[in-house]
Amino acid sequence: MMDRISLKRSIKLGSFRAKFILVVGGAVLFDLLVSGGLALWNVQRLSRDATLEVGQGLEAASQDYIRTYADSTAAQVSLLLRQVHNDVGTLAGVLQAQIDDPERNLDVGAAIARTSPDSVRLVYDQKGNWSQNVPGSVSVVSVWGYLLKPDHSPRPDVEADIQTSAVLDLVAPSLLQHGSSKLQMYYIGSKERPIFRTAPYTDQAQTFDRLYPGHNDANFWNFFFPGLYESWQSWAANMNSRPVADDITQTAPYTDAITGKLIVSFFHPLWTADRRDVAGAAGADITLDQLAETVENVKVAQSGFGFLAMSDGNVVAINRTGEETLGLRSASDTSGTGVTGLERSLKGSSQPEIAKMALDREQGIQHLLLERNGQKVPYIVIVKKLPATNLWSSGPVRQEAMSLVLAVPEREIDASLYAAQAKISEATNRIVLYQILAIAMSLAIVTIAVLAASKRITSGISALANAARRIQTKDYSVRVAIASKDEVGEAGEAFNRMAEEISFHTENLEQLVEERTAQIEDAKEEISTLNAQLQRENRRLGTELAVAERIQLMVLPLHQELDELQALEIAAYMRPAEEVGGDYYDVLKSGNRLKIGIGDVAGHGLESGVLMLMVQSVARALQEAGNVDAVKFLTDLNSALFKNIVRTKIDKHLTLAFLDYDGKEMILSGQHEEVIVIRTNGEIERIDTMDLGIPIGLQADISQFIRTRRIAFEQGDLILLHTDGVTEAENDAGELFGIDRLCVEALRTKNESADKVVSEIVAALMHFIGSQKIHDDITLLAVRHR
Repeated sequence: MMDRISLKRSIKLGSFRAKFILVVGGAVLFDLLVSGGLALWNVQRLSRDATLEVGQGLEAASQDYIRTYADSTAAQVSLLLRQVHNDVGTLAGVLQAQIDDPERNLDVGAAIARTSPDSVRLVYDQKGNWSQNVPGSVSVVSVWGYLLKPDHSPRPDVEADIQTSAVLDLVAPSLLQHGSSKLQMYYIGSKERPIFRTAPYTDQAQTFDRLYPGHNDANFWNFFFPGLYESWQSWAANMNSRPVADDITQTAPYTDAITGKLIVSFFHPLWTADRRDVAGAAGADITLDQLAETVENVKVAQSGFGFLAMSDGNVVAINRTGEETLGLRSASDTSGTGVTGLERSLKGSSQPEIAKMALDREQGIQHLLLERNGQKVPYIVIVKKLPATNLWSSGPVRQEAMSLVLAVPEREIDASLYAAQAKISEATNRIVLYQILAIAMSLAIVTIAVLAASKRITSGISALANAARRIQTKDYSVRVAIASKDEVGEAGEAFNRMAEEISFHTENLEQLVEERTAQIEDAKEEISTLNAQLQRENRRLGTELAVAERIQLMVLPLHQELDELQALEIAAYMRPAEEVGGDYYDVLKSGNRLKIGIGDVAGHGLESGVLMLMVQSVARALQEAGNVDAVKFLTDLNSALFKNIVRTKIDKHLTLAFLDYDGKEMILSGQHEEVIVIRTNGEIERIDTMDLGIPIGLQADISQFIRTRRIAFEQGDLILLHTDGVTEAENDAGELFGIDRLCVEALRTKNESADKVVSEIVAALMHFIGSQKIHDDITLLAVRHR
């Protein structure tokens, strides 16, 4: 418990070690999960593939097994039937030889009568009206009443047949003991004398009387096997008329009169010596038990079974399990003539899929759902056709090919498949479990390794972090000991040097503070001295500016001067952007002549104001000197200013224009802003001054650049002069007032007095500027012809 607590304390969330563990552990965990997941996925896929392959293989093997089993069983049945055919054929061969050689036939009959008189000595039965030899002979021969003379002795031809047929006693015992198991073998005479000799000896006639009353009143062949004899007679006429190229004729199952068992008889017709007619038949009986035994021995899986069926669906042989599974019902056909047959047809099956199953052809493996104990159980069924044979059932002989059918529950035949799948699933689960355990063990080992490695790798960084925290608590004596020689070790050494320096500076901090305080005091005293000096300088400059401003205002025309003008009405407005502006305007009067000037010194401030005063002084002097030529006036003014500018080293110049009015005409000279003339009829004339001069103060002689322009100035006309401070004034949106807006305002106030014109335009200008700062000097003059 203590170890876990200490581990939690040592590994804090957000620490480098925690991040290291998270990153490295996450990477390893991701790798293990991916590799483990891929391994598990591959195992699962391999298991599915193996299950599929095994399933397909076992299913194919099972079906091959069923086919092989069906072929083998069919071969056994065919072999049994073939053996019976051979035995009957052997007996028929002996009897046919007797017929073909009459003399030897009589000798053989006489010899047997001598050696075995019981085989030919008959005793008449009054009640049954037949004669039969006494017991003690190998065979029993029955002679029916219609073959006897009135004295109850056999007719001569019948007597001869009784003796010659005794040869059966020589052959039948051996055939009965060897070859296939047979119930009995017999000879039946021709239709003219149908005596019936059978081996072994039984109460033959007595049994017939009990089972077939009245049989002695009709011909044997017609009573028991109607149509059979006639079929053979047709064969004698044309052997190609046989349904199957074989003389053996097989009967449908019927009840044996002697044994009471269900039997199948195999007849071989005997021919007359000339082969033109039938001379009787040799026969053998086998019980259905023998056929059933063959098919009953079929045991496929646990409850699989086989059965033998005729082409009409009548089941000849089947075991009890199969009969119950197929839902067959057995019945004896006693409605017609002939021997009593067996009716156990598939068409009467309670299983619908069995009732409609076709037996006329082989269809390979079939899958049927049979009801069993109230459930639908899937069965695998295979039909195997047996070799065709001649069959008598009733009437003419026909061709018949019985079918051997095997039926096996699919779940039993697939039991091995399920077992294999279970084994594969078990093996897969075991592998998956081992894989998960391996991943878990790998995770545990990796976790332990990551924890150990993280502790070793991050120990240096943790030591640095702890030392840094101690530095924060002002423990400057802390040092770290990092043994590694990597970047962390270098960081530890740097930290130790830094800690030593911090410790050194901390210990000498008081002295350093005193030194720094003295330096700050000295700097403070120096700043105070400089501030005092600056304040004095500011006061001096302020005084100078105030003087300059005062002087600049003093030289502007007085209102009474302007009011004294009789021909012209003049109003002016000037607002410097700073204390001292650079704009100039003046109205000079000399006799009847007026000179109206307006100028703008580049920039503003004291130097601009001084230059403006120079212009005013020189212009006044030239006006007073009687200089009336506009070109010469500007040339002389420029010459005087240029010299002062050179002397004072004022790096400035100005635009300057004059209007000269002599009471008759107005003359414009010099370069400045556009001059706006508003006529009494509302027309506006804008006069560009760019070609009338150049800025003053740029060069010593500007006479060649000065031009004049006469301006028609009728009574009521209004002239506006302005500096660029008017048109370049900005509002809050950064828009300029502009020359067009000035013209609009001038036109709006054209009928007002000059003072009103100036005040209205200035008011509109100030409204336009709003709270925006005035960046340049503003000067506006209105001159109206009275």
